[in-house]
Amino acid sequence: MDTVLYDKANHKYVLLGFADSPDEKSVPSNQYMIVHNDTTVLMDPGGFTLFPVLVARVLKYTKMENIKAILLSHQDPDVNGGLSVWEKVTSAKIYISKIWVRFIPHYEIRNTKNIIGINDGDTEIIINDDFKITVIPAHFLHSPGQFNYYDSASKILFTGDIGASVLPCSGNSLFIEDFEEFLPCIEPFHTRYMSCNKALRKWVKDIEAYDIDIIAPQHGYLMRGEVKEQFIQWLYDLKCGVDLI
Repeated sequence: MDTVLYDKANHKYVLLGFADSPDEKSVPSNQYMIVHNDTTVLMDPGGFTLFPVLVARVLKYTKMENIKAILLSHQDPDVNGGLSVWEKVTSAKIYISKIWVRFIPHYEIRNTKNIIGINDGDTEIIINDDFKITVIPAHFLHSPGQFNYYDSASKILFTGDIGASVLPCSGNSLFIEDFEEFLPCIEPFHTRYMSCNKALRKWVKDIEAYDIDIIAPQHGYLMRGEVKEQFIQWLYDLKCGVDLI
């Protein structure tokens, strides 16, 4: 299922895949794409078997040669398993935390010059003169080098594994409708995989600076409105990871 989350003034934010590939049996994932005029950015394009599904959907909105950047939240195979195929059909730059740059070639990436390390202090990725993406650190949530990506035009924050849940869970369709009812779907993952409350609170403080309409995780349902606020407050108070040792 592909869904346009935002479409205004030559700027689209598209949910390309929503955990609907039959080949993702245990860790179904979401993939996203931003189209700004004739420039396109992919985020966390996922594993190898997703490629045919995603290409068909990408071509509904843009041309392959328009894909100029692939933004990666972190190092895991459900994020990067298909990178070698995307490398063959695009000339896109691949952005990831600098601490993972030397690991990415293990995904059979041939042109390592296209891998761009994001420094801890970086605040944006300039795609071209009128298109840039804000970079927000989310380190230790759960990866020691994770970045979130904020698109100021659509006000959508891609959060990687923050907010992740595995489908199906609860009676939601795309957006979470009742946060309290949904809690059992996300609590076990966040309690085990997030490193500590200190890291969560820093992330919450960091995103307060941005006007966010939608939280879009790499796995599971999206959040907006009151549910989004409830989720952020829940994370702020959550004890997790080493807090529980």
